[in-house]
Amino acid sequence: MKKILEYIKPLYLRMLIGFLIKLAGTVMDLAIPWILAHMIDEVVPTGDRGAIFLWGIAMAACAVIALLGNVIANRRASAVSRDATRRIRHDLYEKIEHLSARQLDEVTIPSLISRLTTDTYHVNQTLGRIQRLGVRAPILLVGGIFVTMFLDIRLSLVLLATIPFLAAGVILISGKGITLYASVQQNVDGMIRTVRDSVTGIRVIRALSKGDYECARFQKDSERLSNSQIHADTVMAATDPMMQLVLNLGLTAVVVCGAYWVNQGVTKPGSIIAFLTYFTIILNAMMSVNKMFVMLSQATASANRIAEVMNLPEERPAGASIESPIKEGVVFDDVCFSYAQPANGYTLEHISFHLKKGQVLGVIGATGSGKTTLIQLLQRFYPVDSGAIYIEGKNINAMEEEKLHSLFGVAFQSDSFFIGTIYDNIDIGRGLPEEDILRAARCAQAEPFILDTEEGYRHPVHAKAANLSGGQKQRLLIARALAGKPNILILDDSSSALDYQTDAALRNAIRREYPDITVILVAQRVSSVRNADQILVLDEGRVAGLGFHEELMETCSLYQQIAKIQTGGEE
Repeated sequence: MKKILEYIKPLYLRMLIGFLIKLAGTVMDLAIPWILAHMIDEVVPTGDRGAIFLWGIAMAACAVIALLGNVIANRRASAVSRDATRRIRHDLYEKIEHLSARQLDEVTIPSLISRLTTDTYHVNQTLGRIQRLGVRAPILLVGGIFVTMFLDIRLSLVLLATIPFLAAGVILISGKGITLYASVQQNVDGMIRTVRDSVTGIRVIRALSKGDYECARFQKDSERLSNSQIHADTVMAATDPMMQLVLNLGLTAVVVCGAYWVNQGVTKPGSIIAFLTYFTIILNAMMSVNKMFVMLSQATASANRIAEVMNLPEERPAGASIESPIKEGVVFDDVCFSYAQPANGYTLEHISFHLKKGQVLGVIGATGSGKTTLIQLLQRFYPVDSGAIYIEGKNINAMEEEKLHSLFGVAFQSDSFFIGTIYDNIDIGRGLPEEDILRAARCAQAEPFILDTEEGYRHPVHAKAANLSGGQKQRLLIARALAGKPNILILDDSSSALDYQTDAALRNAIRREYPDITVILVAQRVSSVRNADQILVLDEGRVAGLGFHEELMETCSLYQQIAKIQTGGEE
């Protein structure tokens, strides 16, 4: 909770004002039963109707003040919890945006979604509840006990005898709440993961007739979440009946003892009536305190999960001060990398090449050979384990993240689309000049199908671009990458859905419209990379060949094999 308290500190003054207003309203609530007892025992026997009327007005005034105080204080409490949660959610989202790819892999996307939504919601609810009841309930509890002692010390001792039992029960049960609710949130992560996978892959699931299997997965995760929630709620709910039992036993004792003492003439009837009212107030206050303990346990578990992400260190790769003697283009200098830490075998091993500015590098290899990993390392999504990567002679580790990423235009085979228009999905909030958007769309061979629509560039794009074909999506992604006029264009198998003619036209247009751009082209087809200045052939994370097409056809057996298979030759 320490991290959350940092967000509450700037709001202390607003909270204090709300607490004082709540205090005034709560004191008025406590005064009403005392006034009633005074009227019954002292005023009514005198028969003075004027005094009765005045005391009645006093009771009504107390009731109005209590109502207004509680309403105003509750509204202020909601505003404070809203503002604090807004800042927490904003900072958490910003932190998530700057997590490294390795940290995202460790925490997982579903867990981050859960922390950003349900965990912040629990914190919001608890902050509001503590402000609404954190003053009122303790004051009603302590004040009720104090007033009852003032009314009748003997009856108060009967009441006080129940307090140790109540406190012991609440502390014992509430202590287990943090662990229980942390387990619940972990199961929430699991269910979100299953739902996310099922929704994003709904077409594949239907195509493979795996709906029943996915339903069974969801049912299993749902039952696991339900069981953990029920277990936590059952344990925490045990405090309510326990408190009611103890307090009702105390209330019975008060009635029995009070009746006996009234009969003996040592206690007045008005005191008994007031005592019963105060006993009810104390019971409700204890129930409220218990609910705060329950919510605090849940919020503490959520706050710890939020703080776990907020406290993740910024990953800054080492070796940033070293510069390359080659001051032009892109250089991979004996790069090794493994996703597993510590490394248990490298995903990429001893990768070295130099790509001059304006050249095209084709990267080809079997699935799992490390092609996508190569471009992720170039963008510093992951830090290399050894070796170094340089752009224009500068180690990418020494570059500011925003500046580094501004050098790239990237188009993946399957990437995100947003609800909006075609123009919006090319621009994606960058505010690019319109001529750059149109030029990129023409170069990406997207303009013909865009102009075929009635709205043109204002044609709506549905969720996940469901109203576009695979080839149309890929052309828009390439246009998005080109629109920012990047220094380095990365095309990660982004033309797989294009026919050979469109693919060739795309490559020629890039050379013509963006002659100075450096292109890294990851592809499965030899026809897509054969005209590249260099072709890097990867095999299980190692360099199997590096050169131009004709050279590799003579020297690289793996490249020869791929080319023969794709052109109909025998293996």
